[in-house]
Amino acid sequence: MGYFHRFKILNLILISYLFVKIVNGYYLPGSFPHKYDVGDRLTVKVNSLTSIDTEIPYGYYTLPLCKPLEGIKDKAENIGELLMGDRIENSPYRFKMFKNESEIVLCKSSALSSDEFKTLRERIDEMYQVNLNLDNLPAIRYTKKDGYFLRWTGYPVGIKVNDVYYVFNHLKFTVLVHKYEHNNVVGVIGSGDGAELITQRNETNVDGYMVVGFEVQPCSVNHDASLVKGIEPYGKYSKPIKCDPALVAMVVTEGGSVTYTYEVSFITSDIKWPSRWDAYLKMEGAKVHWFSILNSLMVITFLAGVVLVILLRTIRRDLAHYEELDEAQTHMNEELSGWKLVLADVFRAPNRPELLCVMVADGCRILGMAVATIFFAALGFMSPASHGALISGMLLFYLLLGVVAGFVAVWLQRTLEAGNSRRWFSVSSRVACFFPGISFLILTILNSLLWASQSTGAIPFTTFIILILLWFCISVPLTLIGGLVATRARYLEYPVSTNQIPREIPAHKFPSWILVLGAGTLPFGTLFIELFFIMSSMWLGRVYYVFGFLFVVLVLLVTVCAEVSLVLTYMHLCVEDWKWWWKSFFASGSVAFYIFLYSINYLVFDLKSLSGPVSAIIYLGYSLFMVIAVMLATGAVGFLTSLFFVHRLFSSVKID
Repeated sequence: MGYFHRFKILNLILISYLFVKIVNGYYLPGSFPHKYDVGDRLTVKVNSLTSIDTEIPYGYYTLPLCKPLEGIKDKAENIGELLMGDRIENSPYRFKMFKNESEIVLCKSSALSSDEFKTLRERIDEMYQVNLNLDNLPAIRYTKKDGYFLRWTGYPVGIKVNDVYYVFNHLKFTVLVHKYEHNNVVGVIGSGDGAELITQRNETNVDGYMVVGFEVQPCSVNHDASLVKGIEPYGKYSKPIKCDPALVAMVVTEGGSVTYTYEVSFITSDIKWPSRWDAYLKMEGAKVHWFSILNSLMVITFLAGVVLVILLRTIRRDLAHYEELDEAQTHMNEELSGWKLVLADVFRAPNRPELLCVMVADGCRILGMAVATIFFAALGFMSPASHGALISGMLLFYLLLGVVAGFVAVWLQRTLEAGNSRRWFSVSSRVACFFPGISFLILTILNSLLWASQSTGAIPFTTFIILILLWFCISVPLTLIGGLVATRARYLEYPVSTNQIPREIPAHKFPSWILVLGAGTLPFGTLFIELFFIMSSMWLGRVYYVFGFLFVVLVLLVTVCAEVSLVLTYMHLCVEDWKWWWKSFFASGSVAFYIFLYSINYLVFDLKSLSGPVSAIIYLGYSLFMVIAVMLATGAVGFLTSLFFVHRLFSSVKID
């Protein structure tokens, strides 16, 4: 009893930890801005160095850069940041609200050793970017090309020109601020006859500003060593520093040192605090999103028409003809064919029934997680402004939906075995370990590569232990609870009995699996345009934020998967193929095959700058992880749709 009590306490602690970490990262609609008074200290944070050339992040302080005088401190707020490879730390930059400063000497590095010089040179070759944050806003950089302004987050470590390496050692910061606005108290006073209304405002003069923009312009400046000598950190350089992004002057050499300086200016902006993320989330390609949705609606309309024909014409006509025949005619009529002839075999148990139960249950769990996450993200609860909130939310929903996975698995197992619930514990425990086990296997392999590369993308060992504890102390018990509840729930009883001897399936001109594999093209057509934006967000550093579009696309995807699987199941039954179980799962689940092909295409044509086998393996590993999750979710939709369709179809046949 004491052990069970301690087990419950451990579960409560883990759930509380996860909730605190996730809620702490939320960006709730209507949250209040941070007001800074003139002269208040502004905290600039640094994040991992990132590159679209390698996709392997590294810590900011792995380079010979200036360190804060108070020491390096970790600023990570939730588990999602650690899983995404973010390593947010304090920086040496010191700002004071509305205090413009220039020619500030940050530090002078010691002589670069051969290892430091080699590392710095590699990071420049691999186009690594430095990422800074101020008041939760990433530093944004504007460049002009062909008359257009391009925006980037972060700035490059350096640049290589004619085999000479230059480092950006002077930063020109621009902080956009907006006057803090108090909510005015409005009162309404009526005159005697009510003909006049007077609006009264209680205005309070409150000094203070909100940060609404953070821009950076990197420069390469060769400082005079004699002028830097003797200047303490945060001292003033004695000469004006001209920051020209078009010129580079600070050459990096082995044994040489680099002086880092910065300047900061504050500009009053008309940008309101709720609109400060517009510069990062400017809508691009809105017409493309709408085109994708309209294209999907056309596919759904076409499939819905096919389903309508099947349900309202073919089945009704066949049933009417079938029920008019008496028993003698039923056995003698040679014209009877199609789905009516597999009456005694259609509910024959499939191959590997337990594996099917597990995969369908895990698919329902993943689909539920996706719907909940995207829905709350569309409402603004998981904004890009909250680092790691999206991943943390997905993890939370996946853990809690273990109840659903256990229930579906045992319910389906009881349906397949005519109510037998003796093996509920075995089925529930397999569901609890199937997809999480695959995930941990993939993550362990990729983590080993990242650990070997000393990348911040590697999940810390303590985080790995927390994930394992969340798995076995929360996910597994919830899954077992769901399975136990399903043993007392009503299962789906078959409307017809099954013969002992299976009916021979007629030979077909083409293998039925070709049709099943080809069916995945229709769901993929619904998804592939949105998939491009998702992949660009994951691998090209672009911010994905159109969760409203994504939620609509998810609903359309589920609809197409259900319709495709239903149509294919009916087609197989019409050719007397009663082995529809696995085919209905993969008819919609085969969309994952096309997503994996698209991932390879994206690697070859969009990530052609990706260098090194480690980067390619990491990309393919995460793509495989995503593909397996999509296959389980879409396959579960298709299978359950076909199961209820077949049950309803043969429930209409009145025969002993």
